[in-house]
Amino acid sequence: MESCSFNLENYCKGPSCLHSLQFSCGFTISIKNEIVETNPPSIESYVSVFQMVMGKGLASGGLVLLGLWLCVHSVPISVEKSTGKPEVEELEPPRSTDTGLHYDRYLREVIEYLEKDPHFREKLKNADMDDIKQGKLSKELNFVQHNFRSKLDELKREEINRLRMLIKAKHDTEEHNAMDHQTLLKQFEHLNHMNPHTFEVDDLDRLIQSATKDLENFDKERHDEFKKYEMLKEHERRERLKGMSEEDRKKAEQHYEEMKKKHANHPKVNHPGSEDQLKEVWQETDGLDPQDFDPKTFFKMHDSNGDGFFDESELEALFTKELEKVYNPDNEEDDMVEMEEERLRMKEHVMNEVDTNKDRLVSFSEFMAATKKEDFDEKDEWETLDQNPIYTEEELRDYEQHLANEESDISKKSVELQKQREELERQQEELNNQKLGLKQVKKIKRLKVPVKNPRRTC
Repeated sequence: MESCSFNLENYCKGPSCLHSLQFSCGFTISIKNEIVETNPPSIESYVSVFQMVMGKGLASGGLVLLGLWLCVHSVPISVEKSTGKPEVEELEPPRSTDTGLHYDRYLREVIEYLEKDPHFREKLKNADMDDIKQGKLSKELNFVQHNFRSKLDELKREEINRLRMLIKAKHDTEEHNAMDHQTLLKQFEHLNHMNPHTFEVDDLDRLIQSATKDLENFDKERHDEFKKYEMLKEHERRERLKGMSEEDRKKAEQHYEEMKKKHANHPKVNHPGSEDQLKEVWQETDGLDPQDFDPKTFFKMHDSNGDGFFDESELEALFTKELEKVYNPDNEEDDMVEMEEERLRMKEHVMNEVDTNKDRLVSFSEFMAATKKEDFDEKDEWETLDQNPIYTEEELRDYEQHLANEESDISKKSVELQKQREELERQQEELNNQKLGLKQVKKIKRLKVPVKNPRRTC
């Protein structure tokens, strides 16, 4: 061990030499070239120093005693190490946009916890879409910090439990029907359910592959759902007309045409992603002079999370001003469901034009490249939904036939359930009659049993 030294002649020059004694395992005392050294200090050393003190005079002895007192009080004190577990940073819940996938929460939580790891965040920042799809990024999970890996394990266990409850609920509702096991197994494609305890490289790879595929089909499914919504709305309108008198029907038709014309009468809608459209956001939303429009500044202002990309939600937010020209929630003629479909159409248009690597993100370089294209100065008006028929008459007839078939199936099931109810009621009535008959038989038997006379005693 290394000894600490203390020179009585120099001890008063500053506190640093005294404090150093507190962190060493021994000491050396020097008195006019006479050295007494212990390592560590012992009783014998104190006696030896005391003898020197007696021989050198009272003044020197006072200083030596002072030095001894300082050294005794500077002996290191062993501090018991804490046995508690090290604190783990509390992670905030995810705040990213809902993707609409059935495993959306699991997907967002995994991504956001991974992004909190410095190593993985750096790899993700430098990865291209091909590397991600080929699973190269997934292998970086092996270098993620332990506390984040533990959290990912917990997230996977929660997702497994959620899926088990989902399958159980489907099994209960389809108890009397043949279960579609292939559909149920699809619920597990985004993770490895054979290992329900830990989140591994295979889980991250499956999650990336599933999300990529499902998101590519998600917009199409949204369009299909919107088409069904529009056809159902028209079907119900026509059904209402059938139940009206001739006069009321004409009034309703006239009102319907007036609302269509009123909805179509709106200011010019700029082409999404065009210079005019972005300048309008710059002026109306940002409050800046359109003559000072700068694409680089615009991108930084609307990249709300500062990650250097426009994600789909950030991109869709840019179209709000254009949509407000066409849709007002206070107007009878404006349908807010149609507004969201219009927003989706605008986003898809910009993504198709600008997102060159098809990663569903618009990078800063992609955005700047788009502002240098010829069509960035597009002056033509954007064609809204009312200018583009959503469905044909043939598609509407097919949908109405589908509704009629569903209604017929429901009616048949209703009749079948009614018969089952009547049969159960009949069986219950028979059971009640049998119980009543048994009670009557027991009562008659009790009445027929003769009562014995007690013997008389003289």
